[in-house]
Amino acid sequence: MQAGLAGFALGFSLILAIGAQNAFVLRQGLRGEHVLAVVLVCAVSDAVLIAAGVAGFGALTAMVPGLERVMRYGGAAFLLVYGARAFRAAWRGGAVLEAGAGAGGLRRAVLTCLALTWLNPHVYLDTVVLLGAVSAQYSDRLAFGVGAVAASFTFFFALGYGARLLAPLFRRPASWRLLDAGVGAVMWAIAWALLADCGPGS
Repeated sequence: MQAGLAGFALGFSLILAIGAQNAFVLRQGLRGEHVLAVVLVCAVSDAVLIAAGVAGFGALTAMVPGLERVMRYGGAAFLLVYGARAFRAAWRGGAVLEAGAGAGGLRRAVLTCLALTWLNPHVYLDTVVLLGAVSAQYSDRLAFGVGAVAASFTFFFALGYGARLLAPLFRRPASWRLLDAGVGAVMWAIAWALLADCGPGS
């Protein structure tokens, strides 16, 4: 029981901060488009990564020292591009939340969600490596992993479906511009931190 609660608490805290993946889920929830598919992709992906970490995949970065650096550079590049797109959307403006407004088909939404999930280095550095390392401290690692997976499902479903409570606010174009600008700033901040960690002393 204690291991399960610890896994839930740590897993929830790791995915709580708004990032590219969470911002995308929020946007889909606000528009009410493909919400179930998007939250399932995020939650199931997290479950796979958590299972890998608890099973010992976190030790892979120690066995292959250069892997972490490659993950950081690739992730930083992806986040810089995604952040630039968010800033461009904020600059152009004009987006509003309206019933029936199209933001892309199901296939596009799922592929975007997969990219934001599996190309994000923090998914591996935090969810896989950190959760994997912490789970080793508990005799019941299965309960720890189940708790972390439960936290992931709880968070993404709450974010995706709870976003509708903010729908009135996002009927104003200014709100979308602020959201896009905020997403861009967060993405570039994460990319900067990743690149800084790849410095000569890292």
